[in-house]
Amino acid sequence: MARILNFDIFEKKVSQIDIYSNKLINTINPHSYCVAKKDKSFENVLQDSDILLPDGIGIVWATKVLTGKKITKIAGYDLFIHTMNQLNVNNDSCFFLGASDNTLSLIKERVKKDFPNVEVNTFSPPYKSEFSQEENEAMITKVNEANPTALFVGMTAPKQEKWAYKNKDRLNVNCICSIGAVFDFYAGTVERPSNFWIKIGLEWLPRFLKEPKRLATRNLVSSPKFVLEVFSYKFFKKGIL
Repeated sequence: MARILNFDIFEKKVSQIDIYSNKLINTINPHSYCVAKKDKSFENVLQDSDILLPDGIGIVWATKVLTGKKITKIAGYDLFIHTMNQLNVNNDSCFFLGASDNTLSLIKERVKKDFPNVEVNTFSPPYKSEFSQEENEAMITKVNEANPTALFVGMTAPKQEKWAYKNKDRLNVNCICSIGAVFDFYAGTVERPSNFWIKIGLEWLPRFLKEPKRLATRNLVSSPKFVLEVFSYKFFKKGIL
């Protein structure tokens, strides 16, 4: 692991991730780092991840600046495809928790074509900032009844990571992957930027141009703060956030 900014970042390739021995897999990018510095519970969740993936060119850059190590960006989508490939080879099952019923239906239809050996179960929880005890119990029950190998949680950050962490010991699954926007990307309800943008490290740019209002804080506030944070660690051995 590459230790940067108090987080242990995964520095291997996505193909080396074992979904059968790592239960809680999360991602970190400059925005989630900035959110975590203001939200101690979210910071603890990320720090306690079995694997914390560098989902953002900013994390790759920070690792190089602070440790001299060259690591590979691993997006939530990369983790998803890798996990589904493993499940398909082993005739295993997965569960999608989050998104709308329509999005989940589209996901199930696509999985049938892309990963025919994977059994899929889904559940769309209520769209709200906090779940009641009854709602939470219903979600856990749905997952455990299906008894999947992998659980994909897509309820936006940091809610999804906090929920997975809080309930991980009650969930009968091998691994839990908080992958947010991947649900929409895979369903086709939101178009993921092309490989051109992904390869040059600017996957965020087309998304920002399409949804500038929604992503303004992420790209125009968090990213500059993160850069300053990295340089503060580099030259003064302390953060600014």
